[in-house]
Amino acid sequence: MTGIVRVSTATATREEAVALAGPAVEKRLAAGAQIIGPVTSVFWHLGEYGTGEEWQALFKTTEARYPALEADLLERHPWDNPELCAVPVKFAAPRCAEWVRGSVAEGASWAVYRK
Repeated sequence: MTGIVRVSTATATREEAVALAGPAVEKRLAAGAQIIGPVTSVFWHLGEYGTGEEWQALFKTTEARYPALEADLLERHPWDNPELCAVPVKFAAPRCAEWVRGSVAEGASWAVYRK
């Protein structure tokens, strides 16, 4: 195991997804985030079947930093009960894994990861 997780959530708009991603990366709770969309979601919500257009935000962080990222996203998310899931990354290219771990480490410096 790498100790890295991919965290996903969704929002109604691209702007909301970017607003979640930017501060999480700036605070070093995630090494990076990708905004994907629009995507079509099919779901059950409040006992009703539905579909909708959403934007997905995917974050890269470590298992150790996940609790802080989760707390941050839940505090700032525009929805009352958003989907927020973390999936462990079983394999990763060594330099990618090093980048994720180093980017969210205490006292990390971006200069260390420039080529």
